[in-house]
Amino acid sequence: MVELKEISPSELKERLDRGERPVVIDVREAGEIAIAPFPGSLHIPMGEITGRLAELDPDAETIVVCHHGIRSAQVAAYLVHTGFRRVLNLSGGTEAWAMTVDPQMPRY
Repeated sequence: MVELKEISPSELKERLDRGERPVVIDVREAGEIAIAPFPGSLHIPMGEITGRLAELDPDAETIVVCHHGIRSAQVAAYLVHTGFRRVLNLSGGTEAWAMTVDPQMPRY
C-alpha cells in the first residue's frame, strides 16, 4: 500500500502565493461547490473520477480537495493506484482552508 501524502492549507497557500500552479481537483458535489467554490480548482465530483481520468495528466502534481479531506483522500489514493505519481490530499479540506487561510470562504 502506498502512503498517502498530504499538504496543509497553509502550505498550499504559500505555494500558490509563490506562483506554483499544481492541478487542484475538487471532488465535492455541485451543490457544495455552489456554496464554497475552491479557487482555481477543476471540479470533478468523486463519482465521476474513474470516467474522467483521461482529462488528467498522471505526471502533473495533483492536489485533491473536498469538504473535510475524507473523500479527497479516497480519490487521491485511487489516483496513486492508477499510476499518478505526484498526488497530495488537502488535509482538512475546504473546512480547514476556510478556518486557516480564507475566512471569507463560506463554511457549511
